[in-house]
Amino acid sequence: MSEREYELIVFGSTGYTGRLVAEYLQSEYGDSLRWAMAGRSMDKLTSVRAEMGLPDSVDLIVADSSDPDSLAAMCARTQAVITTVGPYQLYGEPLVKACVDAGTDYVDLSGEPAWMVDMIARYDAKAKETGARIVHSCGFDSIPFDMGVYMLQREAQAKNGKPFARVRGRVRKMQGTFSGGTAASFAETMKRAQKEPQILDWLKNPFSLTDGFKGPNQPTGHKPIFDEDLNSWAAPFVMAAINTKNVHRSNALMNHIYGEDFTYDEMVMTGPGDKGEAAATYVAKQDTFGDNPPKPGEGPTKEEREAGFYEAAFYGGTKNSEGDDMMVCVVTGDKDPGYGSTSKMISEAALCLTRDVDRNTTGGGVYTTALAMGSALINRLEDHAGLTFKIEG
Repeated sequence: MSEREYELIVFGSTGYTGRLVAEYLQSEYGDSLRWAMAGRSMDKLTSVRAEMGLPDSVDLIVADSSDPDSLAAMCARTQAVITTVGPYQLYGEPLVKACVDAGTDYVDLSGEPAWMVDMIARYDAKAKETGARIVHSCGFDSIPFDMGVYMLQREAQAKNGKPFARVRGRVRKMQGTFSGGTAASFAETMKRAQKEPQILDWLKNPFSLTDGFKGPNQPTGHKPIFDEDLNSWAAPFVMAAINTKNVHRSNALMNHIYGEDFTYDEMVMTGPGDKGEAAATYVAKQDTFGDNPPKPGEGPTKEEREAGFYEAAFYGGTKNSEGDDMMVCVVTGDKDPGYGSTSKMISEAALCLTRDVDRNTTGGGVYTTALAMGSALINRLEDHAGLTFKIEG
């Protein structure tokens, strides 16, 4: 596909997150990348390109989710599309279809499991035929978590000859905001659930993305707990509902390399003692998005994005009285998770597909980041995107 006009097209590049993606691609890769900005209005595209100080050599393409012909024309010109246009259950399917039809790679920021169930059912088989690699959840949900578990299990296999049957994902530090798109996606999912009751079952089921596989009962992470061997209280983590599903899909698609008895949950660590318990109880009672959630297109200032960070740890095994058989993979990011780090992660995920992972090896399909990119994505994120992946223990 290298003969196509562009390596990447950023669809939705006049929106808040799309601008961050475009800014990152230009600053990190400049003239070494053949890419273009796409959106609904040429006037808006021209204005945004000028506002960001991008060179005229960055081409502009008019394409609209409501115009299938424009999407088909756009997808035929590029190796991969980055889309930040959500909620995806409202605007995403026409672009997925266009990419699948054209054999074009696709990455998004979806945290919408019900919509992802639909996309797998409708397009996985066709993507296998055309070679299109469709990869959802290429931002804070779910790259640090999917890839953190992947690296931990890879190291466990190398050291112990087998993966961990039990892994706990724990967010140890985080400063930043969830995106307006995340809030809007949640709202749209709840609207759909009112009309289609089975949606609630998909949201509750940790195996709703595993193509029919039903694994063991999973820890729910819905209420505060005390992790004795970690000496810390833990509270519910809002992104667990999507991240855990992606991790289980990765395991299923990779022929259960984590085991068919694999269990996994995610929570936020709040510390030991009474203070830790009080903090966990407080977090559990909070409305994640509050009374005035951010709207799509809104976001933090540059200073707030730069000041953000996160650290997630993935604990395999447990500490016991006979010794410490625990292994930990720690993943850190250097920017606000919902925007600053996410815009870099989705950019590098797309470039990993076009530059690092042989299409003839992977083939097409609706994938997760762990299956589609594996260690190549970890290397790229560490080299370019400000993430670190380290094994402790």
